[in-house]
Amino acid sequence: MAYHPKQYLFEGQNGGNYSTKSIQSFIKKYAQEAKIQKSVTPHILRHSYATHQLENGINIRYVQELLGHKSIKTTERYTHVTKISKNNMASPLDQL
Repeated sequence: MAYHPKQYLFEGQNGGNYSTKSIQSFIKKYAQEAKIQKSVTPHILRHSYATHQLENGINIRYVQELLGHKSIKTTERYTHVTKISKNNMASPLDQL
C-alpha cells in the first residue's frame, strides 16, 4: 500500500505537494549555486542518504522502511557501495 500524506514538510505554491519537475529544478538550481560540479538529482540525494545511514550503523531494515522498499534485496544494493568496515562492527563481547 502506498503512503499518500495529507501534510508535507514543504508545500507547493498552491499547497499540497511539489511537482516532480519543481523538485528537480530547485535541486539543480541550488546545486549550481553551491558550485557542485557533479550531477545532483533527487535520486542521487536519496541514494546518498541511504548510503550514509548504513555507514552510520543504522539497521538495514530501518533504512528499507524509510525508503519504502518492499524487498530487502532492493535496499541491500546500498551495502555494496558503503564504506562499512569490520573495524566499525561491535563485538557481542563489548556488551559484557
